[in-house]
Amino acid sequence: MKHLFSSLFIGAFLLCTGSAFAQQMPPIPIDKNVRIGKLDNGLTYYIRKNTTNEKRADFYIAQKVGSILEEPKQRGLAHFLEHMAFNGTKNFPGTDSKLGIVPWCESVGIKFGVNLNAYTSIDQTVYNISNAPVTREGILDSCLLILHDWSNDLLLSDKEIDKERGVIHEEWRSRRSAMQRLQEKALPLMYAGTKYADCMPIGTMDVVDNFKYQTLRDYYEKWYRPDLQGIIIVGDIDVDAVEAKIKKAFADVSKPVKPALRTYYPVSDNKEPIVIIEKDKEQTNMQILLFNKHESYPDSLKNNMQYLFLNYAKGMISNMLNARLNELVQSATPPFVQGYTYDDNFFVSKTKDAFTGITVCKEDGVETALSTLLREIERAYRFGFTESEYVRARAEYLRSLESEFNERNKKKNDSYVNQYVNNFINNEPIPSIEDEYSLMNQIAPNLPVDMINKVMKSFIADSNQVVSIFGPDKEGLVYPTKEKILSILKDVKAENITAYVDKVSNEPLISKTPKPGKVVSSKENTIYGTTTLTLSNGVKVIVKKTDFKADEIRMKGVSLGGNSLIPSSEIINIKTLDDVVELGGLGNFSAVNLQKALAGKKASVSPFVGTNTEGVSGSCSPKDLETMLQLTYLTFTAPRMDADAFTSFKTRTKASLLNQEANPMIAFNDSITFGVYGNHPRATRLKANMIDKIDYQKCMDLYNDRFKDASDFTFILVGNVDIEAAKPLLEQYLGSLPSIKRKETFKDIKMEMCKGEIKKEFMKKQETAKASVFAFYNGKCKYSSENDIMMSMLEQVLSIVYTEKIREEEGGTYGVSVNGDISKFPKEEFSLQIVFQTDPAKKDKLVKIVFDEADKMAKEGPSEKTLDKVKEYMLKKHKENLKENGYWLKNIDEYYYTGIDMNANYEELVNKVTISSLQKFANSLFSQKNRLEVTMTSPEAK
Repeated sequence: MKHLFSSLFIGAFLLCTGSAFAQQMPPIPIDKNVRIGKLDNGLTYYIRKNTTNEKRADFYIAQKVGSILEEPKQRGLAHFLEHMAFNGTKNFPGTDSKLGIVPWCESVGIKFGVNLNAYTSIDQTVYNISNAPVTREGILDSCLLILHDWSNDLLLSDKEIDKERGVIHEEWRSRRSAMQRLQEKALPLMYAGTKYADCMPIGTMDVVDNFKYQTLRDYYEKWYRPDLQGIIIVGDIDVDAVEAKIKKAFADVSKPVKPALRTYYPVSDNKEPIVIIEKDKEQTNMQILLFNKHESYPDSLKNNMQYLFLNYAKGMISNMLNARLNELVQSATPPFVQGYTYDDNFFVSKTKDAFTGITVCKEDGVETALSTLLREIERAYRFGFTESEYVRARAEYLRSLESEFNERNKKKNDSYVNQYVNNFINNEPIPSIEDEYSLMNQIAPNLPVDMINKVMKSFIADSNQVVSIFGPDKEGLVYPTKEKILSILKDVKAENITAYVDKVSNEPLISKTPKPGKVVSSKENTIYGTTTLTLSNGVKVIVKKTDFKADEIRMKGVSLGGNSLIPSSEIINIKTLDDVVELGGLGNFSAVNLQKALAGKKASVSPFVGTNTEGVSGSCSPKDLETMLQLTYLTFTAPRMDADAFTSFKTRTKASLLNQEANPMIAFNDSITFGVYGNHPRATRLKANMIDKIDYQKCMDLYNDRFKDASDFTFILVGNVDIEAAKPLLEQYLGSLPSIKRKETFKDIKMEMCKGEIKKEFMKKQETAKASVFAFYNGKCKYSSENDIMMSMLEQVLSIVYTEKIREEEGGTYGVSVNGDISKFPKEEFSLQIVFQTDPAKKDKLVKIVFDEADKMAKEGPSEKTLDKVKEYMLKKHKENLKENGYWLKNIDEYYYTGIDMNANYEELVNKVTISSLQKFANSLFSQKNRLEVTMTSPEAK
């Protein structure tokens, strides 16, 4: 009787898929732990208490408004308005004082661009204040006040509008990639006669630069209104209290009178296939997008069970078909570099769906790639999927669902927020994980593969096909004609295709169980609350048990040496070694069969050979610890060679690298690398003409040499580890690793960074005029936790300063990236890089600001206000890090590599930094006068 409901449902589902039937289906239960309400003015709110992030809360406002609603004279205003939300509101009128949204948020540790942000898409605009430290009621009230102002009280002053024009123009410039241009060319053909033909959120720069102030204000008044807005608040809060605050805070937002209709624009059907072929001089690869359009599932019906199971079927289809495509990629003559499928929105439109296939292929392989993709979709359409494929895909799904269920009390705020945003915008269901887990564990095992195959058939029809080909525009490259593409579509449909045969193996991962070692000593370590186990073969295992996540164990095993012990003459093998050694799989399993064998298990291991170390990284659930350790054992002892997979790798890699120089940023990066490291052989960039020089056997020999002795390896396990239960497994699989007791460490490969003051400027033709700037400082610096904190502060302070000076005051760039680092080995030194893009005409002025502000930092230090912002964020972030397995894994690894405890006295060290001490630190770096400037500019700008 327990499967009666599911059996009845399955039968009905297979017979009926229409909307009339869907209306009769039982509803998907809504998670009872989220409170959903609507104010009289139409504003919707979602509130949930979640204590995973202690004393933290996320505040979002989602708008059912996007660029699709713009008229021609408004192209780009939806996105422009998003920017203006940070440039003055009724209760936060300033931008350069504590009265502004950004300054206030940063004063309490809410970092702009990290915790404070927004995005605009075609159908929605979403603003967020994430990880707000709700340690006092005033912070919560202020965050609500910001949401209120975003909803109804933007100032939109003339001055701030004019300042932001430059920022958005530079955002357009930085994002105007080859793919962006190709998509913009394709939309009018893909969506001919519809609003989607010209709907990209960035808009047109003619509008951005010249629109009248009132045009933006009119757009705001028309579309930013409570009936199109949803407030989402999740975190360590009192739900009743927050609900009362929302009702009070938004009471003055008026209900719209005769509001404009929020239209969701339709997408036309096409009987004959639409073929689009577009080229760009900076496009580096050949992409094919194949769409089989079909009706989208109505938002109004998404709250019923049919929709839940339709999504399940979609996931199964993508999983199984993508596995088939991956098999083809591993063959000796791969039809494409990569290929995958999914069913979702038709490209940029939410009112039409499409079963979509995407491939990247060789520049002369369009016909082969397209016909193969079509053939595999047609094979699945005609014959469906096999029972064994479905068993694996279902096991993967149920294991993922189980992991989410196990973590149900550890979910972070943003996980809930994303669900509620999608519920508000698209009416996506929001069942509790308990309900979904219970329901799907009853239903999924009883849903036959025949049902999945029937769903697959519903995605493909004789009409509504669209093929888009995006590729390089280069001399001598011949594209197939549109007529040829149409012929391929017709010919594949008429082919005599056979059913897929699934080849599987039931043998165990390890054919012969290795002789176990023994734990010879166990020591408790107070520094990180760890236990160190020493095994009889010399392997050390450091275990830190945590309760941060119920279904996670992270692992890293590391030894000194790395590729520093490999001669630089092997540079091509060195650069490809990590990829090459994984091509063949492990033990008796090819890479493809290994993935099949691991279906339903949450366990993975990847080896690496870095500059100074070699090792493995892995993760698993507690129940799959043995599998992860088995994979580790095989990674050391049984890497497998596969000649066909290696041939495929070379073919695909050459295709990926062939046109990389078409991207101007490659020349920029090459100039940076040469400027920093000169002609050092280790700085060589991998190029297409190098791939045939890879020596497969040599790569394996180099790898095996690095892993033939485990006696000097230290493994770190962090997470939900039962140490006593793990010991026999550690003895079995790590205690049996080979041990020859060699003693070695890494060598200095003499990769010296540039010295002195160097300036390199060059011209490079670019489709969009742009100047790219890289400023680089380096020199000596003691490696310590104090200096590590200082470097982090310096990069954050400079980032704030450059945002204020270059982005906000000058409107000169979308953003300035600042990154600093201190290394201990092979010698103690620092590097600090500053990168931005801008209008070539503004380049000289902005570069001067970069260097002037760095010099000013070395002479005067930061302002007290800026330093306080950085401290506040770092202290808040540190509290969050303390509950992350990854943080502890990194710190333990750091301690055993460098001998420094980066966690010790962290808060004390942050708090003791002063304006003077940071100024002295900056001066100690910049006074060494090792400064490199690399600038690439478009010649047409001169």
